[in-house]
Amino acid sequence: MRESPKKPRSESAPRAELFAHGADIGVRGIGPTPASAFEEGALALVMAITDPARVAAESAVEIRCEAPDLGLLFLDWLNALIYEMAVRRFLFGRFAVRVDPSTGSGHRLFARAWGEPVDRVRHAPAVEPKGATLTALKVEFRDGAWVAECVVDV
Repeated sequence: MRESPKKPRSESAPRAELFAHGADIGVRGIGPTPASAFEEGALALVMAITDPARVAAESAVEIRCEAPDLGLLFLDWLNALIYEMAVRRFLFGRFAVRVDPSTGSGHRLFARAWGEPVDRVRHAPAVEPKGATLTALKVEFRDGAWVAECVVDV
């Protein structure tokens, strides 16, 4: 009797997506772990402003966040990136994110983000990097992958 081959896991490849949400922009990160979904969500946030592939990874910025649940952790993470883009005028092209359960009832995020100051000629910003309001936050396991998404009021 032949044994049937094992079915491969149905985890989606990590990816960043933008989607329309009325007059606002939705950002979505999809990955096999919450950390990879957060990383891809950050790339989607950068995509709303410019092409991350055009951003040189010249300097590293470290960001740490802590929150009681993954949804609030994602919110804190994106707020930290918006601060870097709006106040420090810095864009990012690459991220390395680690999400750990904290010693209490929450989670911790440690990220290293690589990028450079805004260069209007090379980056051709689609919108001005500025403060934004994040709404419709969602972090969930869906269809074999982690999905982290929100709407950015730009």
